[in-house]
Amino acid sequence: MHSLADTETIPLTDREFAEFQRLIYDLAGIHMTDAKKALISGRLMKRLRHYALRSFSAYLAIVTDSANVEERQTMVNLLTTNETYFFREPKHFDWLRERLRKRSRAERFRLWSAACSSGQEVYSLAMVIADEIGNAPWEIYASDISEKMLTKAVSASYDIEQAEQIPEAYLKRFCLRGIRGAAGSFCIQPELLQHIHFYRINLVETLPEDFGKFDVIFLRNVMIYFDRDTRRRVTESLLNFLKPEGNLVIGHAESLLGITDRLQAVRPTIYMKKNETV
Repeated sequence: MHSLADTETIPLTDREFAEFQRLIYDLAGIHMTDAKKALISGRLMKRLRHYALRSFSAYLAIVTDSANVEERQTMVNLLTTNETYFFREPKHFDWLRERLRKRSRAERFRLWSAACSSGQEVYSLAMVIADEIGNAPWEIYASDISEKMLTKAVSASYDIEQAEQIPEAYLKRFCLRGIRGAAGSFCIQPELLQHIHFYRINLVETLPEDFGKFDVIFLRNVMIYFDRDTRRRVTESLLNFLKPEGNLVIGHAESLLGITDRLQAVRPTIYMKKNETV
């Protein structure tokens, strides 16, 4: 078998691209448009090199073999990784502060970050909650389809450059600068970590029945990768985990217009679950 040099590229044919489009849709509900051909080729080329393959068809044969569960997950990790950063879309965090001040103080405040990626959203949310409600009970469930991203999120450690995205007061209170071998990085304070639970979850599959009900679910910058039918199915599934009058928050580039009649918009990209009569 010939080795594949690091500088050598293998063309991704239209037929192969169509097969990957179908596969990632079936596995993760993600609709890869034709504009994503270069992304798929670029991200999967490293797996061709890993196996010294001469075509994408050969890699397709590997990931479609039912025995290769781990490699299939590796492919999903590579194709579903998206850029994220601390306090992305700040208006959502301003709204959360208002929401926390109006909450029922007798109940534990529960939030689900349903596509948490490498954790920046989760820890941004945790900082806001801890700052607003102090010692009152709260918890965050955080989930993602990518094991690689979850591993990064659980580590709670980030390059020091990302600290610039965090308000100074939060940075001083909730973050620790790395020293010695961890120089050039920072990590999240343990007092926040004890409130957060991480899970690997594929939103297009059956969701865990034991998650309970949440006051707020964040599902930001994910719907843009789903077609209309998948957006409807995922939304309806998540609504079963929202408390009456709980809130669903999506990304500023997204909309749920015409997707469900169980939600009403309270402001752009922020929805409230309607009270449902039996």
